[in-house]
Amino acid sequence: MSLTDAQLDRYARHIILKEIGGGGQKTLLAAHALIVGAGGIGSPVIQYLAAAGVGRLTVVDDDTVSLSNLQRQTLFATRDVGSRKVVAAANFVQRMNPDVTLLPIDRRLDAGNVARLLEGVDVVIDGSDNLATRLIVADAALAAHIPLVSAAVGPFEGQLAVYRGWAPDSPCYRCLVGTATDRPDVSCADQGVLGALTGVIGSLAAIEAVRQIVPFGEDSAGRLLLIDALSFRFRTIALPADPGCRCAA
Repeated sequence: MSLTDAQLDRYARHIILKEIGGGGQKTLLAAHALIVGAGGIGSPVIQYLAAAGVGRLTVVDDDTVSLSNLQRQTLFATRDVGSRKVVAAANFVQRMNPDVTLLPIDRRLDAGNVARLLEGVDVVIDGSDNLATRLIVADAALAAHIPLVSAAVGPFEGQLAVYRGWAPDSPCYRCLVGTATDRPDVSCADQGVLGALTGVIGSLAAIEAVRQIVPFGEDSAGRLLLIDALSFRFRTIALPADPGCRCAA
């Protein structure tokens, strides 16, 4: 595949990076990312992966755009209120970059459809808002040997990690959260959330998704990034594999 003149211009700032270059940009254009959730985290993920030229985006979300979403979900505008999120996302990407195809999946990801959704996928980005969905995604990505970029936010804090639990000494998501599935989910509707923080976390998740497609810099798997916006602090801590976890069996 050769890059067209328009693509050479559009992706020029990637191409001049020695870590990506023309070959890396071709890899991005041929890549397929699965994005779980088109909300506060998913919005910047979709925007930046589309801008980066990741050729195929599958976005899974069963929600509609509400007015309260617009404080942080910058993919949408006031005119989108009442629209299906994945449809509005597909329209946005179509306007933004003709090189990218967004497949909208207007339903909730569950144990019955996750394997099919992972077919042909190079990286999964999970920005869902409940533990049950996160565990389904994490277990399926682990079984399929697909890198998982997992991002989450609280009112003023966020976390981000990449999981490749099939690799030696590399943790899976359950190495962090354990096996409990009955933890109460607390949404931003209950606690509130700083809108711009979701943009920061989602943008960082997009960086890590690109890193999994076109490796550059240090490998981020096995580390957990913690952000505390109240104290203006970023921390990265080691996340070792749990020898008692199912991924070690």
